[in-house]
Amino acid sequence: MATDSNFTDGVENGTSLQSICYKRGSLQLLDQRKLPLETIYLDIRDSTDGWSAIRDMVVRGAPAIAIAAALSLAVELCNLGAFKGTSADAASFLAKKLEYLVSSRPTAVNLSDAATKLKEVISKAAANASEASTIFQAYMEAAEIMLKDDVASNKAIGSYGASFLQRHLKDSKRMSVLTYCNTGSLATAGYGTALGVIRSLHAEGVLERAYCTETRPFNQGSRLTAFELVHDNIPATLIADSAAAALMKAGHVNAVIVGADRVAANGDTANKIGTYSLALCANHHGIPFYIAAPPDFHRFISFFWTRNCYRRKICKGTVACTGRTWGTSCRFWNLCLEPSI
Repeated sequence: MATDSNFTDGVENGTSLQSICYKRGSLQLLDQRKLPLETIYLDIRDSTDGWSAIRDMVVRGAPAIAIAAALSLAVELCNLGAFKGTSADAASFLAKKLEYLVSSRPTAVNLSDAATKLKEVISKAAANASEASTIFQAYMEAAEIMLKDDVASNKAIGSYGASFLQRHLKDSKRMSVLTYCNTGSLATAGYGTALGVIRSLHAEGVLERAYCTETRPFNQGSRLTAFELVHDNIPATLIADSAAAALMKAGHVNAVIVGADRVAANGDTANKIGTYSLALCANHHGIPFYIAAPPDFHRFISFFWTRNCYRRKICKGTVACTGRTWGTSCRFWNLCLEPSI
């Protein structure tokens, strides 16, 4: 991957930040590890670059991961040159590349879903094509459609969510909403899911204030969500994770809206660690708690899954935000994913 700190074309989609900047044959990903201090885009030239970007958290957020993976392979194909092989060889080549990309983040449901859908496109193209180039073209077009569809889906979620909140919170002409983690343009192909709802509320003139938590241990809220909200001139306040209950008790929150990593068949959700405590606090204070997620986040899985989906990960942010902040002999328990409600 090459760094391009001067890249500006495609940084914004309307007024929103873009994590993915794509043109046929060219892909740049915003290095989210550097935010909010630096805005640096990395050139992604092939699926190997895409795999590394996903693994190393250059790009994060399930929808964005899936789109970045699909487009990294599209860029590789566009710049591949002559392919010496049959249409069957081309189909096999693409299938192996997709399996490789899925291995970069096995827990990202969107990534595996995207790979499955793209394999179906490849199979259909291979059944009717005699040349490898035809299959490659079909793949590139399908990957590009995924990019457009994700933005359209997010805007629909935002519009519906804003209307839903206004219908169900009739006593609040203007409302303040608390969100968690990052579910905006940086986590998707554009606009966002839960943050997309907040964007829509703001656009309709009914948002009093958006509150976002820091979201330990990776600080997606303080580093990314707060950055997005300020960039879009949305009235925003950042709070410590531990301040959420006090904020609710003080009457500053009309609704909580978050995203989801997965949604089970019975409606249970799994999301970033800390979502569960927000749900409990909201329930205690009688504040409605909503999940904003696209249809492909739903899985017909049992409640047992959501009880056993914890992902343990060592994160320096837990113990060394400003140098060492904990005693070396003290253990720490650091989860990144938990069942929500």
